[in-house]
Amino acid sequence: MAAFTLDDLIAVLEEAAGADEELDRADILDVPFADLGYDSLALFNTLNTIERDHGIVLPDETVVDAETPRQLLEAVNLGLAKVG
Repeated sequence: MAAFTLDDLIAVLEEAAGADEELDRADILDVPFADLGYDSLALFNTLNTIERDHGIVLPDETVVDAETPRQLLEAVNLGLAKVG
C-alpha cells in the first residue's frame, strides 16, 4: 500500500476539520496541531476519516500522542504497514 503523505493528510484535514488554505506545506511537519489551529476534536474527526478511508484501526491514544503532522503521518503509515 502506498504511503500516506502530507498532501493526503492536508486533504483529510480539509474534509474532516477544515484546513487553513494559508498553510505552508513545507513548514508544518513539526508544528503542533494546536499551533495550526486544530484541537482534539478536529484530530479525532481526521483519524476517523483516515481509518474509514484506508481500512485501518489506529490506537485511541493516537489523538493525544500525535502532536504534529509528522507524528500523525508516522502513526498512519505504521497502521497501513500492518494491514498492507
